[in-house]
Amino acid sequence: MTAVITDACANALLDSAVAGALNTTPHLSLHTGFPPAGGNEVTGGSPAYARQPHTWAAAGSRARSIVGTETFDVPAATTVRAIATYDALTVGTQKAWSPAGASARRAFSVDAAGVTANDIFSPGHGLAAGNSVLVWATIGAVLPTTLAEDTEYFVIAAGLTTDAFRLSTTLGGSAIDITAIGDGDVQKFTPEVFAGQGTYQVSTFTVSLPAG
Repeated sequence: MTAVITDACANALLDSAVAGALNTTPHLSLHTGFPPAGGNEVTGGSPAYARQPHTWAAAGSRARSIVGTETFDVPAATTVRAIATYDALTVGTQKAWSPAGASARRAFSVDAAGVTANDIFSPGHGLAAGNSVLVWATIGAVLPTTLAEDTEYFVIAAGLTTDAFRLSTTLGGSAIDITAIGDGDVQKFTPEVFAGQGTYQVSTFTVSLPAG
């Protein structure tokens, strides 16, 4: 028998999580790499970078989001790639994270023909050459060999169609040699490069529970 979590139960779980595991006084942070953890949080600048405290709205539609917009000071020569939430202003424990400017995840697969051509199949993926993406393993699936989580990949022009794309480890580089079939999710994100001192705003940060 398979049980389904109702929307009301999911919302209650999220409200409880924010009060407990996500903490009642969380702080957002910015990071330059994946996964966001000690060693890649933004630092320095004048005004200096600092985590920003925020509050959560009540859960609804199986999701809970931050209230309002948080603004960070970011030093020059910094690329923001991820946003996370911690339970303290400094140090503390990371509770959740998201790629910067992330889109929804989309399912993809690589079959035998894809292994030969290094093609990744995802109908109507909407990706363009030069886009930054992450790939995610999904429950019951295995990523195609040579692709890994927590790694920034770039969509390339070669082989790009409405339903298929290829990835490179460098912008405009050659396609990654995929050596075995697999499945997963792909997620576009938008790193923001700061050549000089600037500010970065976070207006959306959501934790959610999938339906079903």
